Amino acid sequence: MHTLARTELLAIWVLWAVPYVFLAPKVQKRPSVTVAGPSHAGVLLQAAGFLAVWYFRTPGGFRLNPFTVAAALVFGAIANVLMWTAIPNLGRQFRIQAGLYEDHQLVRRGPYSVVRHPIYASILALMLATGVLVSQWLWLILGLALCVAGNEVRVRTEDRLLESRFGDEFRGYRKKVPAYVPLIR
Repeated sequence: MHTLARTELLAIWVLWAVPYVFLAPKVQKRPSVTVAGPSHAGVLLQAAGFLAVWYFRTPGGFRLNPFTVAAALVFGAIANVLMWTAIPNLGRQFRIQAGLYEDHQLVRRGPYSVVRHPIYASILALMLATGVLVSQWLWLILGLALCVAGNEVRVRTEDRLLESRFGDEFRGYRKKVPAYVPLIR
């Protein structure tokens, strides 16, 4: 079972990273406005959450029972579906740091019709998939809190930018579609 859990977690992470590595445009030579500070702070909080989950693992390295293995599969599948659908739907609007291109478009199709920030939802699901398998419960809670804090910093920064550009169109979208957890506004 130990090998199965390790393989499951490795597969979840590799499959999650593939769209970013191979599909996301990373260098775009287009005029843009960038808000780097909050983006970096958000990423650091997210990374600190993952560090807490990985560093403070359960004795033996994995929590091996049918519930945690199944939960990791479900959260891993959610993380991967979101990542694999978000990046292609976002297309040229993809950015690592919060910002808007001069010709930026408001994307509302695919996973963006369910949550405004599906990549952050996928990061949260990846945290849960990892944490239920490897982390002590207290550290998983801390890791989740840090991940949510990082997501919130990034969401609020990006939402302000989108509202400044798209005005009422974005406000209507924000009113109808939750940020990154369905049913929670």
